[in-house]
Amino acid sequence: MTGAEQRIAQEAAAWALRGGDTASQAGLAAWLAADARHRAAFDAMRATLRGVRALPQSAVAGLRAAIPAPPRAPAPRRLLALQACCAMLSVCVAGGAWLAWEHQRRQPTFSAAYATARGQQLTQALPDGSVITLDTATRIEVRLYRDRRELVLHDGQALFAVRSERARPFQVSAGAARVTVLGTRFAVRHTRTGLDANLTAVSVQEGRVRVRAGGGAETELGAGQAISAAADGRLGAVASVAPGAVAAWRDGRISFRNTPLALALAEFERYGRTALVLRDPAVGAMRVGGSYTVRELPAFAAALPVMLPVRLVERAGQTEIVALKK
Repeated sequence: MTGAEQRIAQEAAAWALRGGDTASQAGLAAWLAADARHRAAFDAMRATLRGVRALPQSAVAGLRAAIPAPPRAPAPRRLLALQACCAMLSVCVAGGAWLAWEHQRRQPTFSAAYATARGQQLTQALPDGSVITLDTATRIEVRLYRDRRELVLHDGQALFAVRSERARPFQVSAGAARVTVLGTRFAVRHTRTGLDANLTAVSVQEGRVRVRAGGGAETELGAGQAISAAADGRLGAVASVAPGAVAAWRDGRISFRNTPLALALAEFERYGRTALVLRDPAVGAMRVGGSYTVRELPAFAAALPVMLPVRLVERAGQTEIVALKK
């Protein structure tokens, strides 16, 4: 910066910090008209001051405390400019330090992403003492901040055993729903295939959680309660669930109750290749029930002709489920 530019910047700071009485306004107008560069410097200085005034009161107090007392020696004509220069320098230094501290405070203290392959499960302890268990084909992101804990379940299902920290709420976002807790055990499911595809299902084993959907609806769940949120943000009715049945998938168990066969097979496919094929929509719409482990797919397939009016046909390494001819 040249000497002339430094002088203009000092004068711009002085005018920007000066009060708005009539004499000051007249002097400012004369100063702005004296040089075309004055307007740009004055506007830039006012923008800087607006940013400083937007800081919280605690930060403003810190900036004021950081401004040094001006020297007593300079001539009166230069005193205001020197005061303004010192003030703006202190504002820049202290303000920059505050902004750096605020930026650091907003950064997560811990972040990680976890994923499981098809047929795999994973139990992961977090630095805050909470534990998450991921089912097959699940992806989740974790970010822990100083004042909150945020997780995003992109796909799959997981069980959360949350360590209580009242100053740091634990939040899980999945699909159109956000679940907030302080300390509890609950499960969240959000899958693109299988049972409840494209829904977000929440079930509570212990404690209480608050479920908020994208549409603004909100409810609280206690132990033994469950709810689903649709993709459009609508919350379903609160249902009862046995606490011991929450996240039964941890034991590799799948349960169907009046479930379309196509969805039942899609759920098995989440855990491994079934080699079962459905080409007839009418067969896919047939309903099945029962509880099975993911290792019982052969038994499930063998039981289909007993449960439903279908037969199994072997074709090119696959087993097609077809309707019985009437």
